[in-house]
Amino acid sequence: MLRQIFVNLPVKDLNKSKAFFQALGLSFNQQFTNEQGACLEIAPDIFAMLLVEPSFQGFTKLPISDARKATEVLIALSCDSRAEVDELVAKAVAAGATTPNAPVDHGFMVQHGFADLDGHQWEVFWMDMAQAPAQM
Repeated sequence: MLRQIFVNLPVKDLNKSKAFFQALGLSFNQQFTNEQGACLEIAPDIFAMLLVEPSFQGFTKLPISDARKATEVLIALSCDSRAEVDELVAKAVAAGATTPNAPVDHGFMVQHGFADLDGHQWEVFWMDMAQAPAQM
């Protein structure tokens, strides 16, 4: 069984990216943070490695995608409530994010999201599993 996830994301300005995510109330694991990258702690076993582009490039032979021009991944994070979805998106926007899509209320689920300073899309949602359809 797999135990943790580390999403690796290229960033142009590590200090600005760190400040952005700290404005959302998130923190960094200092043991795995230096001038080449920072380990963003999202949940106990969920992390995002924010890597400056030259460091990120060292892990792949393919070119780095420009997240402002093409979507390679949507990072979806669950929240504990509808209010938490709204609060997180509001914090992100206040810290410089954009909202590529309007919020959607499905009744049993609310989803919204933001694009961070480098254009990576973070989808945040709340879902009431007791109200979810048997099959989607």
